[in-house]
Amino acid sequence: MALNEQDLRHLRRCVALAEESLNSGDQPFGSVLVSANGAVLAEDHNQIHTNATWHPELALAQWAAEHLSETERAQTTLYTSGEHCPMCAAAHAWAGLGRVVYICSAAQFAAWCDEWGLPAAPVKALAINEVAPEITVVGPVPELMDEVRELHKRYFGIKDSFKP
Repeated sequence: MALNEQDLRHLRRCVALAEESLNSGDQPFGSVLVSANGAVLAEDHNQIHTNATWHPELALAQWAAEHLSETERAQTTLYTSGEHCPMCAAAHAWAGLGRVVYICSAAQFAAWCDEWGLPAAPVKALAINEVAPEITVVGPVPELMDEVRELHKRYFGIKDSFKP
């Protein structure tokens, strides 16, 4: 599925939120929940250093469940800098949210971490549809991938090595 300028604008906001998260000392993940008519309903970024399960995708699913009707939730799009973890994919499905558009996949993020010599995450990197098969998923988005990768490199303190 091709992305339009509105999709890219919301994804760029996710990158900005991820950078805000990084600048506050947290892992760089950001998400935006958008209505059927393209209006931003809510946005958030990772806050796992103060609450281990405060992922923006989970927080937005919880917000939507409290503030939107079932029909409104089904018509939303959740834009995010990284594909949902299994916990967030389940919350997305249980809340009955609509499609999700992500920049980098869980598998890509896991591969970056492996490449950088980081320990494996405590939860397996699964695709959203492995957890919640009915969710419409769009991603990855190569146009913004390098920006997201650089934010993660900064978070983990990864320096480029010079090779003559």
